Amino acid sequence: MNVVLVGFLASLLAGLATFVGALPILLPINLTQRIQGIMLGFSGGVMLAATAFSLIVPGTEAAEKIGYSRAIAALIMVVGILLGGLFLQVAHHALPHEHFFKGRENCRGKSLKQIWLFITAITIHNFPEGLAVGVNFGSGNIEQGLPVALGIGLQNMPEGLVVALSLISERYSTSYALGISLLTGLVEPLGGLVGAGVASIAQFILPWAMAFAAGAMLFVISDDIIPESHRKGLETEGTIGVMLGFVVMMFLDIALGG
Repeated sequence: MNVVLVGFLASLLAGLATFVGALPILLPINLTQRIQGIMLGFSGGVMLAATAFSLIVPGTEAAEKIGYSRAIAALIMVVGILLGGLFLQVAHHALPHEHFFKGRENCRGKSLKQIWLFITAITIHNFPEGLAVGVNFGSGNIEQGLPVALGIGLQNMPEGLVVALSLISERYSTSYALGISLLTGLVEPLGGLVGAGVASIAQFILPWAMAFAAGAMLFVISDDIIPESHRKGLETEGTIGVMLGFVVMMFLDIALGG
């Protein structure tokens, strides 16, 4: 079995769920800000549970299987998580991008077209998700990777719809909004390819790769997802969504995980 190919395809399918989630904009629906807040929170909750149950816990177990003590395994997780967060922080500061609700960051002047700013933000945001899927499949354990891919796919659907609705509200065309959602999905298999490739090279890399992906996911959750879900006083709705997303992903990991 080619675990790299499987990881790539799994992250591709999970990523394309953003496009599927955005398709309801073709229908005459009107989602309130409160519902959008819950949907964004749901995405963050799924990512948070995936970070804990699908990356940190199996990463620790992988380090112990190699022969590290429990304390050293925990230290690997700590260092890897911090490195993953640092990587995303550097990317945020180095790359000009535009959030869907918070606006532009690190943009000097207005020379860059908005479409490229959105694409950069999408890359920063979704690469860690694909990385998480790829790393799990790269370990060679399909049962471990399946709930991660399914959970990320589920959280991508409401996220894709919220993004598309936000673009529509800013007077972008329906085709533009769907195109951005599709691009969102196409970023994730890149992360999946990297994650599966790195994890499959050597067993000793696996815990480090899992910890790195966990740190990158935590950064996205704290820096992007939760603040976005709390905008305009929607803290309660965002929190409800986070808890729902967390328990859904926890159930998937426990019920389907190996």
